Amino acid sequence: MSTIPFIEARFFDPAEGRIELETRLMRHLRKLRCKRIPPNLLAPPDEVDAPDKVSDADLMGIVRFGDDDESRVKRRVKRLMECRKAASGLEHLKRDDRERLEVLKDGARLIRIHSEHHADELAAALHEDMPWMAPATEVVWHAMRRSVREGWPGLRMPPLLLDGPPGIGKSHWARQLGKLLITPTTVIEATGENASFGIVGSQRGWGGSYPGRLIETVLQSRIANPVMIVDEIEKAGRATSTNGHAFGLAEALLPLLEPLTARRWSCPYYQVKFDMSWVIWVLTSNDCRLLPEPLLSRCPPIRLRHLTLAELTGFVRREGAKRALSETAVEAICEILAHPSLRQHRPSLRVAARMLQRAADLEQGPTLH
Repeated sequence: MSTIPFIEARFFDPAEGRIELETRLMRHLRKLRCKRIPPNLLAPPDEVDAPDKVSDADLMGIVRFGDDDESRVKRRVKRLMECRKAASGLEHLKRDDRERLEVLKDGARLIRIHSEHHADELAAALHEDMPWMAPATEVVWHAMRRSVREGWPGLRMPPLLLDGPPGIGKSHWARQLGKLLITPTTVIEATGENASFGIVGSQRGWGGSYPGRLIETVLQSRIANPVMIVDEIEKAGRATSTNGHAFGLAEALLPLLEPLTARRWSCPYYQVKFDMSWVIWVLTSNDCRLLPEPLLSRCPPIRLRHLTLAELTGFVRREGAKRALSETAVEAICEILAHPSLRQHRPSLRVAARMLQRAADLEQGPTLH
């Protein structure tokens, strides 16, 4: 992994507080005063650079300070502390919030693809599990190879919008992508979120303000390119503030999906700028026509289709083998899915997954007597 600067803020050594700075300046002032004293009063004649060889105890005995000197030092330290606060960019935050952001003082790590061959292997593994998602897998494959070819410090991928019928495994594919990349993966159900607040957080001034799941994911993992999945984005609602301003999920995502603005994205909660240009976004929808045009221009929809019966039964056999299910149970599920009465309803991946889980529960459960 490589590390990049992630937060636009400066962190100063906590061991250099007001008392430590005052002590250092007082010692420096004593040394300056010592240079005006004849050397023979400080050290034997055969020693050079006498002021630097004098201990603190000796300096205390030779150089005395008055109240005016101490006041000057205190004023200088006060100005230094004020300048530090202004330069940090964090002076508006509470102490707990500043301490939380300190984990990013050395930057954030990036997941990277080691070689084009590595990219080929990851894409092949993703395609083997879900071949009907080939249009999305191809986009990811080219992005991984491009990251290696252009020598980027980490994997950079354009935002993806997977548009297709429900139950074909769009969010499952996104989770598999995060698993193969070994990067943190966060799933946000757009239907269950209060507009954009669940992702980007709420501004101070709103009732019960809190940071969003995007910055929380980075703070917990210290990885700058996690996989963020927004499921069924076209069903997201809109929040309205007390003064009547509406705030929707699509509007909140626009600056995060544009690389130029994402590089200096301002968090509504912390009110500090972060580099979110490396985040891997995977949005899913069942009908992208309901989404606003600005969002579609940043995320051209990747059109996906229903699974064929052969693809569905192939998935069941692969998953059954991973779960160590008996061949009898797996074939029974395949036979049910292939029954003529189900063809009209197009059995989905979700239905197949429930059948696999039920079969696993029955086979691994206790024997009833």
